[in-house]
Amino acid sequence: MNNQAQQKPRSSSRTRSFNPLAAALIIVAASAVVIGYCINVPENARMALIIYVCTMVCATLILAISGWIYKNKKTSVDEKDIIKITENLNTEMIIWSDDFEYVYINKKLRDLLGITADYSDKKEGVWTAFGINTPDPTALSKIVGSNSYESTFRNPSGAFVSIAWSTSQVKKYKKRAVYLSTGFNLTELKKMRVNLANANDFFHSAMELAEIGLVMSTDKKVFRVSPEMVNMLGLKSGTVNINEYRALIHPNDRIQFDGAVRSRDTSDVKNIEIRLRSADGNYRWFSHRFKSITSTGNSLPLFGGAVIDVTEEHEKDILIERLAYIDEVTEIANRNKLVVTGQEIYDSCKVLDYSFWIIVLDIDRFHIINDTCGYSNGNYILKNFAHILYKFVTPGGLAARISGDNFALLLRDYGDDEMPTRTVKSIQDEFAKLAVDELASISLTCSAGFSKMPEDGRSFLEVMEHAEFALKSNDGTQSSICGYEPSMHDSIIGDTELEKALALAIENNELQLYYQPKIDLNTGRIMGVEALIRWIKPDGTVISPDAFVPIAESSHLIGKISEFVLNEGCRQNKLWQKMGYPPIVMSINFASSDFYQTDLKDKVYEALARSALPPQWLEVELTETLALKDIDFAIDQMNRLRELGVKLAMDDFGTGYSSLRYLQILPITLLKLDRSFIIDIEHDNISFEIVSAVIRIAKSKKIETIAEGIENNGQQSILRSAGCDYGQGYLYGKPMPPEKIQELFEQNVRRDIDTKR
Repeated sequence: MNNQAQQKPRSSSRTRSFNPLAAALIIVAASAVVIGYCINVPENARMALIIYVCTMVCATLILAISGWIYKNKKTSVDEKDIIKITENLNTEMIIWSDDFEYVYINKKLRDLLGITADYSDKKEGVWTAFGINTPDPTALSKIVGSNSYESTFRNPSGAFVSIAWSTSQVKKYKKRAVYLSTGFNLTELKKMRVNLANANDFFHSAMELAEIGLVMSTDKKVFRVSPEMVNMLGLKSGTVNINEYRALIHPNDRIQFDGAVRSRDTSDVKNIEIRLRSADGNYRWFSHRFKSITSTGNSLPLFGGAVIDVTEEHEKDILIERLAYIDEVTEIANRNKLVVTGQEIYDSCKVLDYSFWIIVLDIDRFHIINDTCGYSNGNYILKNFAHILYKFVTPGGLAARISGDNFALLLRDYGDDEMPTRTVKSIQDEFAKLAVDELASISLTCSAGFSKMPEDGRSFLEVMEHAEFALKSNDGTQSSICGYEPSMHDSIIGDTELEKALALAIENNELQLYYQPKIDLNTGRIMGVEALIRWIKPDGTVISPDAFVPIAESSHLIGKISEFVLNEGCRQNKLWQKMGYPPIVMSINFASSDFYQTDLKDKVYEALARSALPPQWLEVELTETLALKDIDFAIDQMNRLRELGVKLAMDDFGTGYSSLRYLQILPITLLKLDRSFIIDIEHDNISFEIVSAVIRIAKSKKIETIAEGIENNGQQSILRSAGCDYGQGYLYGKPMPPEKIQELFEQNVRRDIDTKR
């Protein structure tokens, strides 16, 4: 076969094609001769015809037998058709006879084998293509008898090539068979499989080592879970429907999961922390980071994410979480927990089209109970009132103490508008039964206001505020129950007289700063003061900040007050330095609206420049709630202040979203321990352990600590032994005007002189 990698039998070169026209002419000519002879020699016509017919019959038989023999003995192949069809096909092909008398290898395979079209040893090429290193005729039976025979060989560059062969018989003779073998190149596919297997092994190993499970779904009805997740939860398979998965979630956490599943927000990754029943049958805390991805022209919609067991982290933070979210007296949730959980429920209500009632309750005349029966009995009433509330908490709801004698109850709404009133009446009945023994002479009653979310507000805080409006809108009678109405704003917020008076007070310079000393517990010296705002009217009446600061925060006045505190604090501190007193740190507080102003750094810089006070003698105090309202912006703002050289203190540590993790990222220099942990530190071992632990952690971060609310020497001694750096409280002095602080400075100076003597 001309320059094509094939070999043909010799007989094929001598084969001639049969010509029907020539045969017909011969027959016609012979018939004409016989007919002419019969006409001219009639006496011999019969014999001539017999001889002619016999001759034609014999010739026909001979031709038929020869054709049959030729057909069965023929081994040649139509070379042109083979070349035309197979030579440039983009797949590997071999046409071969089992005695290798005929072999054809197309260009695609020749290139892989590294042979040319005139390669002489076609048989060796076939062995190589079939991956047979040692010629073995019996191996051909495996190839012929297999629909898919996989072979591997090295190409001229030394790389392995894998081909799956499909072989079919195309001709069969007595002594010879001809086969067509078509190949499918598996080389790249195998590389992809190896790479995919390696990536899969790496991925699963990483997931297993990190103990991260995956939950994914395209329809939010059936979830595929990773092997790690199967092990975590003790599932039977890697597929679970939504009802089965939801049944593993703690009843109080299902509303969060439902909100996540039904959320259509695809903007970013979300995170919820829920309890799941693990393989050992116990509930464990899991962080569920998820995202919804909408479908595209080339992909299905996708929902799911990573699930991480965070039980240990929860256990590590249990003391701090208790400080943040548990009321010490009643041991139920506090206001901070209510606000966080309430907002989560509010968001879920918007997505799931649920409703919740929030009921705010107030124990009537509780201050009288405290005064007449003592604080121990007062605490007894608070605890038992909390326990009563807990009896009425619905799944997904919450009971919390939000202030001294104020409580809140979150209840799922099931379409019953009378539910809040009926629930409060039941609570009132239970509460009245506590009036026994020493309390028998007291009428125990409570009043309530309620609102509905999300209908009654644009946020949880607004809905709760409206419930408080309803509570305050009653006529003063005991055991009152009142639902929120929008008209209540007129009587609650409409009172602007105090706001107007405050605006005039600022203009008339009626605001003054009082200063409470901060003491170094090791030396007993004043190391700083905290500036506290006071409104002193011309007649000498002092208005508490609790009365006017909330009004200022709800108006534009808080900015003016903060500006006054900043400038006056810097001016006074520099004045004391000019008077020759040892330098101390001046601590000031910013409201949330002021702290989150972008020009805060400029304002502080201007105040320092105006007073010429070195920045290291100014300290800005921030509450946890304020600092963590927008953690990224807060950190940036704090770093900007630190660039000036100003100190930063975290105030009321333990009353907000307290987590020791944030101590690693917030650039604070001082941590203030809230007074609620100092009050019982002499008698409550838990309080002592919590305070000691926080002090140790703060020291490890090179953060100084100060305790608020120190009222006696016993507390001071315990805190000093625990390693607390500074103290603040009535033991050292109440907030006082500048001249009183100067008297303390003088005492320090005289003591230093006496010490030197």
